[in-house]
Amino acid sequence: MNIGTVSERSGLPAKTIRYYEDIGLIAPDRRDNGYRDYSMEDMHRLRFLQRSRSLGFSVEECRQLLSLYGDRDRESAEVKAIANAKLGEIDRKIAELQGLREMLGHLVANCHGDHRPECPIIEGLSGRAPVH
Repeated sequence: MNIGTVSERSGLPAKTIRYYEDIGLIAPDRRDNGYRDYSMEDMHRLRFLQRSRSLGFSVEECRQLLSLYGDRDRESAEVKAIANAKLGEIDRKIAELQGLREMLGHLVANCHGDHRPECPIIEGLSGRAPVH
């Protein structure tokens, strides 16, 4: 398959596919004319990468997961450990965002939003007023 076909079938832009090739995540064959020739295995790897990236895995984590994907002697514990670490990272980000939401919500709730120049939001951002 050429890059246009594999792009359409995988849902990934050609630029992303070329990037994945540049960093060694996929290695399509080359035709005599130098064009890339993607196999069904390349297609499966690209779909795997797309799903992994959509779940928030980094390129390096995807590299590890791809290695395990291709290893028939893998232990599922290795895969679970990577996924569990990502889950913990997501939970930490959610907690951080919830804290930010509470802080900003407090500032918004305490701002009168009228014609007066006093504004707890500006004061809170400037560090002049305590942010709860």
